[in-house]
Amino acid sequence: MIDIAELRPGPCKFLDVRRAELAALPFERISLRALSPTIGAEIGGVDLTQPIDDATFAEVERAFLAHKVVFFRGQPISAQQQLAFAQRFGALDEHPFLPAKDGRPDVVRFEKSEVTAGVENIWHSDVSWRELPPLGSMLHAIDVPEVGGDTLWADMEAAYEGLSDEVRERIEGLEAVHDFANTFGRALSPEKLAENRRRFPPVAHPVVRTHPVTGRRSIYVNAIFTSHIVGLEPEQSDALLRLLCAQAHVPEYQCRFRWEGDSVALWDNRSAQHYAASDYWPRRRVMERVAIIGDRPF
Repeated sequence: MIDIAELRPGPCKFLDVRRAELAALPFERISLRALSPTIGAEIGGVDLTQPIDDATFAEVERAFLAHKVVFFRGQPISAQQQLAFAQRFGALDEHPFLPAKDGRPDVVRFEKSEVTAGVENIWHSDVSWRELPPLGSMLHAIDVPEVGGDTLWADMEAAYEGLSDEVRERIEGLEAVHDFANTFGRALSPEKLAENRRRFPPVAHPVVRTHPVTGRRSIYVNAIFTSHIVGLEPEQSDALLRLLCAQAHVPEYQCRFRWEGDSVALWDNRSAQHYAASDYWPRRRVMERVAIIGDRPF
């Protein structure tokens, strides 16, 4: 049962403050088209197939931090070019469970068809069960259906701001446990599960995360990887997690991107969650992703 007291109908007035802040940011080397008041913007004037000078990269990075996810159209990049651009943000991660591109363990290849359907249609933050979750991810569209297969992103900073004062007070200082076992662990044998449990034990992260660059605070629990909140009875933990995870479902906090071939998305994993719409089966959808190693949430 939803507590009607937690529903916030009417205008989300706090979003207008952020909209004005974003509109005031100066950009001279790139163009920006916002997709929503607080999250998502398409960048123009950048060719990812070519080396990017430091001044242009600084503007891309500023847009990335401000809008949480940025998009580039018409970028026929190779895997090596994708890796080179992502490495400007930091060292790259290798995913221990997802299929990699041939010869490139740091490039995850998502190849969907009538045989392998998309199952990423749950709101989540990538690999939050790592001690050092990715600071960001970069996704390149190789082959996309004519209709369907959009990806949505949710602004978890706006989601935090949209909570009632009472809920924000309730979650202050709490930690939640993140665990791979209920997702990737299901495909492993007992022996492999035990081996990977030793490599990647459950880890506790703050329920409210502070962005290490911007200082903004966001909800940092998700429906896929967060198992429970430390120190709460199971019933209390489950109820609070349901409430917090539901904030990603609020359309006022979201943007939606319609993929085209050679589109690229770059998102901030510290302040956004995403959801890949699985509405295109049995059509083919092929994407390649690299992840940038982050720091321990605080």
